[in-house]
Amino acid sequence: MFLEKIKHIKAFILDVDGVLTDGTVLVTETGEQHRRFSIKDGYALQLAVKRGYQVIVLSGGRSKGIELRLKGLGISEVYLGLDSKVETYHNFLKNSGCSTEQVLYMGDDIPDLQVIKLAGLAVCPADAVEEIKSICDYISPKKGGDGCVRDVIEKVLKIQGNWFDESPSAHDGSLN
Repeated sequence: MFLEKIKHIKAFILDVDGVLTDGTVLVTETGEQHRRFSIKDGYALQLAVKRGYQVIVLSGGRSKGIELRLKGLGISEVYLGLDSKVETYHNFLKNSGCSTEQVLYMGDDIPDLQVIKLAGLAVCPADAVEEIKSICDYISPKKGGDGCVRDVIEKVLKIQGNWFDESPSAHDGSLN
């Protein structure tokens, strides 16, 4: 069933903290918040964008660093400071032309619970909370911020014949 669902995916909708990061927020004395992203996840994300998949990021967080990192990978649909991920999900479906069956959602915690139930393919990292794990079609063996996004995107692109890149980019989306 999981492999059959993968064949239809055209969009990846991802949470940030606990999925694209390990969920740790380092706060400096000046109040700046720092998160750690995986370069391997970044490669898969930019390749998915390059291959024409829609990549959408939803988060309750508001850090400018999140937006800069994701925009650097070519992701233009980054929604931060959300109170309702469900509303943004429905707006995406309405405006994108994608059907529910074409959407993969990856989340890890209670704020993802309602929206992950709506996706055609529900996935989570290995360290997601039990309430999320119990409703997912696939649980990555990788933890949040440690390659779980790469794991999922790679599976989709490989099954759909879109993984290998004859001229891979070494650009990692960083500002330097």
